This record gives sequence, structure tokens and C-alpha cells, in this order.
Amino acid sequence: MSKRIDIIAGARPNFMKIAPILEALRSTDLDARLIHTGQHYDRNLSATFFEQLGIPNPDINLEVGSGSQAEQTGAIMTGYEKVLQESSTDFCLVVGDVTSTMACTITAKKMQVRCGHVEAGIRSGDLTMPEEINRMVTDALSDLFFTTSETANQNLRRAGIEDQRIHFVGNTMIDTLMKQRPNFTPPACWDALKLSHGAYVVLTLHRPDNVDETQHLAATLDAIVAGCPCPIVFPVHPRTRKILDGLDQTFEKLHLLDPLPYLEFNYLVEHARAVITDSGGITEETTVLGIPCLTLRDNTERPETVNVGTNELVGTDPSNLPPYLERLFSGQWKKGSIPERWDGKTGPRIAAILANEV
Repeated sequence: MSKRIDIIAGARPNFMKIAPILEALRSTDLDARLIHTGQHYDRNLSATFFEQLGIPNPDINLEVGSGSQAEQTGAIMTGYEKVLQESSTDFCLVVGDVTSTMACTITAKKMQVRCGHVEAGIRSGDLTMPEEINRMVTDALSDLFFTTSETANQNLRRAGIEDQRIHFVGNTMIDTLMKQRPNFTPPACWDALKLSHGAYVVLTLHRPDNVDETQHLAATLDAIVAGCPCPIVFPVHPRTRKILDGLDQTFEKLHLLDPLPYLEFNYLVEHARAVITDSGGITEETTVLGIPCLTLRDNTERPETVNVGTNELVGTDPSNLPPYLERLFSGQWKKGSIPERWDGKTGPRIAAILANEV
């Protein structure tokens, strides 16, 4: 009888990470059970990703929906506990650092199920970030650790994790990016806004430091618009949209869009002059695509995107932006290269390890 492994996904960043793992597991004897927690329930943040990335329909959807972090954590733990009580598993594999990652790890371990963490060991050192707490809790409980960088390996070793439990496999999100790159497709705004290659900037913002305080958000947008001599395309996260709606000013050259599906969003990124963001995952994608990236954060859990890639850490103070934008538009941005093992083969590496360990 084949061993069962639960694959957990709940939020948009998870979907790009599980797709290559699920595909690679098909060539093993493991029975993969896909569990969608329903943490992201907006169609553009969830369902379209399953369709575009060829992810099978979830075997189980916990449908936890909206709520505070504590409410979502409790609902996910309650739902997953019921699943395991009714039909147990041999292993639980979680990815990334969202609420679902932490909640399912805690539940599985309390039910005596071994766990593996994909993207283990990354650290920002910033405990004001919910994701940092999720990472630390998940890594404290996991049995196997699948890492994206030597920096992550070192973080785990410092926490007392033995080398035999750490597997430096690369980055599954880059597997998805490389596989889907030929399928990138222009969004409707490409023609509507008369965009052209290298002649616009993509903006994404969703972290509380940048968007929760209205005047800070307004100052950030002012600085971006002032420093960019080209259109700025801004697919707006639902939580950011609520704050933007409260601003009583409009911004020249700034074009607000609804969240975009994966293939359309990455088409915009691939053809942009640069990306301005506070997302960790986007800094990885821009590094592989060779697109300049300005990160509006005071820290990053992905230092390889700065040390090796095309990313620069600008900070959350809007007054930091002008010199970076000046360097960008004067053609002085660094070239960057692709980090080790970000080669599109991470999914098969993980599947081979799981086939041997589960």
C-alpha cells in the first residue's frame, strides 16, 4: 500500500510552489492528497492559479475564508484536525510562510504526523512580520527541511538542526516560472494603456508598513510617481484597495488594476523597466527574469536576491526612493545573476527525497 502525503496550500504564493512538487510526485509511489485551506478565497488570488498552472482540483478544501490571523489559524487547525481524524496521512508537506503553513504544521505534529517544510530556514529577523513568526514555528516543529539557499541552511544549523535533515534543493517557485514563461500572456491593460516593452513600471504593495497608514501610503505613491518618467501599473491587493479608496487624491501616471492571474502578471513583470514591491516572492522572480527590483522593506528574508540578483532593499521611508529611481532611469542598475540551484529542477529533487524518506 502506497504512503500518503498531504500537500498544503492556502494562499496565492503557495500555488506556484506546490505545482512542480505535485507534478514530480506523479512519478513516485506516494499518494499525494492536495488540501486547500481556503485562506485565499478571491478567484484572482486562488482559482485562476489552479487553472493556469495545471494544478489538480484539491482533494479537500477547508474553505476557512476571511478573518483575523487568529481566526484563520483556529479555523485551519480545526478543519485539518477533522481531516486527519477521519483519514490520516503519513506525512504533511507545507510550503512558504503563510498562516496555513504554520497552522497545518502544528495540527499535524499534535496528531503525530511527520512534517516537511519547503522554503525552510529563511529569516528576516523582523518579528513584526506575521510571516517571520510562521516560519519560526514551522521550522521548530518540522522533520525535514527543503531550502532555497546556503543562507537558509546556515540559519537552520544555528537553530540546532542536523545536516541530515536539511536538503538544499533550490526554489520551486522558479520551477514554475521557467515552465510557464513561454505561456506568459498580455493582460487586457497592455493594449488599453498602450504599454510597450521597458516603458513602464510594475508596482505591488500589501504589507502593513507600507499601506495601513493613509498618509504614509500617499507619500510613497507621491515619491514613486515623481521619480518615474513612465506609466506605473499597480495591480492592487484587496487589503490595499480599501486604503486607497480612502485617499482623496489621484496620482498621475498611476494605473490601478484588480489582481492579475499568474500568466498575465508575469508577462507585465518580464516586459517592465522595473518592479517596485514589498513582496518577497516577486524579488525572486525578477532576479531570474533579470528585471530591476526595488523592495520597499527594511529587511528581507531573501538576501540572495540582493547579493546575487537584481534586487535592492530601499526601505519603507519614501524619502529613500529618489536616488534608487535616478539610478534606475539613468541606466546604472546592476545586472545580477541567478542564485545556485534556481534551475527549474527543484520539484524533482524534493519528490526524490520524499520517496526515500516517507
